[in-house]
Formats: sequence, structure tokens, C-alpha cells
Amino acid sequence: MIEERIIELYPSDQIQSPVHLSIGQEAVAVGVCANLSRSDWIFINYRGHAFYLAKGGPLPEFFAELMGRRAGLSKGKAGSMHLAAPHQGVIGASAVVASTISHAVGAALAAKIKGESNRVFVANFGDGATEQGVFHEALNFASLHQTPVLFLCEDNGLAVHATTNERQSFQLSALVQSYGIPFFQIDSGYDPEVVYDQSRVAINIVRSEQRPVFLKVQTARYMEHVGPGEDFHFGYRSRDAMRNWYANDPLNRDSEELKLMRVKILDEIDAALAFARSSPFPSSDDLLTDVE
Repeated sequence: MIEERIIELYPSDQIQSPVHLSIGQEAVAVGVCANLSRSDWIFINYRGHAFYLAKGGPLPEFFAELMGRRAGLSKGKAGSMHLAAPHQGVIGASAVVASTISHAVGAALAAKIKGESNRVFVANFGDGATEQGVFHEALNFASLHQTPVLFLCEDNGLAVHATTNERQSFQLSALVQSYGIPFFQIDSGYDPEVVYDQSRVAINIVRSEQRPVFLKVQTARYMEHVGPGEDFHFGYRSRDAMRNWYANDPLNRDSEELKLMRVKILDEIDAALAFARSSPFPSSDDLLTDVE
């Protein structure tokens, strides 16, 4: 619903940032984050709205950031692709594919050196990130030093418009296990309860054994790669291929419970937008603040 409001506002240019929407992938964020505590850190990617919100990131400051306002999370300087809410354990996103994976491994190593046991560090990325060099380096380093990292891959089968078969000559499970890292997979990525139950197994291993684990969750991106619309007209995927996900997605079903939730959520969204709109835009005096 939050992203539906972003879609509604986008043509008016009130949203001052490109957006990579999470619609269709919400269950992954909800199911995983329900197993995390505030002291657990998650390093999200540029399609990070769902994880930011599921981990407890504040909604008013979220909208203010997307609208380029001073009351935003990063004073309007970061926008949608660089969200962060450190107090909730959301430790920053980046527009560069795979770039935060090594950050999660490094943070996990620091916690291990300091003796901070029982914490989990999540590196969240899409399947396109698995082709980057830093991904392989991170797997090797995490395995070598046994860092408490959950490598969490949201596999929607796409890197922009390129399918997996066009991009990869390797089998992901075999690659991960070659580094001695346990590999788990969830196929019903549209069901938050399934994601919650099955991701808990992987997260508990990271937490109790303080070692890396890999979790791949099959999911589906409903909207275009970047922007507020659909893009089936480009021909790289079909609407028919999405019908199974639409049919199984619990957010596409009507129920009295959902209707009651929608009323409450609409009130939250309206209040958050009122907060954002009441905040001033940054001035020239803000240009070089927070820069070292």
C-alpha cells in the first residue's frame, strides 16, 4: 500500500528519487525480518523498501526522504536507493549491485572479534548480484573466518531485463556449498508464513553456531525494474508467467482482516505524508553538511 501510494504520487514529481519497488516481493522481507531482533543488522540493496519497513524503519522519515525533504532519514540527500535506519538495524543500501555484501561480512567479523555473540548480520541482494566478484570474495572470506552472516538472495530470475539463463553458467547451490556454506532454498516466496518458518531454520544456525549460511528465496517482481509502472510490453517476460504468483499472493485476496488492516494503514500513510510535506526542502547551507 505504501508503494501503491508512491506510484500514485510519482507523476506529480513529489517523489524526488528514482524508485525500485518491492511489490510482489514483500513476503520475503516480512518473513525474514520477523525472525530478527533490533540488534541484528541487515544490509539492504536499492530495492529495499520492503526490508526497511519490515525491520521497523520509520514511515514519516521514509516518505520525507523520498520527497527530498530535510526531515528525511538522510536529510533528503539519499533517496530511495540509499535508505538507512541504524537504530532499527537497517545499515544502509547502495545503488551499486552487490556492494553491501562485503559490508555485512565485515560487520559480522567485527562483532565476532568483539565477542558479541548471538547476533545475525544479513546481506540482502538479488540474484543478479551473484555474478559479481565481490559476492565470491565475500563467500570465501565469510567461510574462512566463520562470520555470522546470512546471505539472503531474493531470486526473481531477473537482472534488469536479463534472465538467469542469459547470465549464469553456474549452479548457485553448488557454488555456495563449494565454500562449505550450508544452502537453503524457499520456493514459496509469496507466502510470508512459509518464509518465516523456513528462514528461521537458517537464521537459527547463524545465531547459534555463529557461522555463515546461504538462503535463496524464489520471488517475483511485479513492477518494472525501476519506476512506478509495469513493463510487460518489452517482451522479456510475460504476464501469463506471473499468474501463479498473483494467484498465490495473500495480498491479492479479499478478507475482512485485510480490509481492517487497510483502513489503519491508510491512516498511517496519510499521517506520514503530512509529516513529509510539512518538512522544508534542504537549502544551499545543507549541501556540504554530514560530509567528511
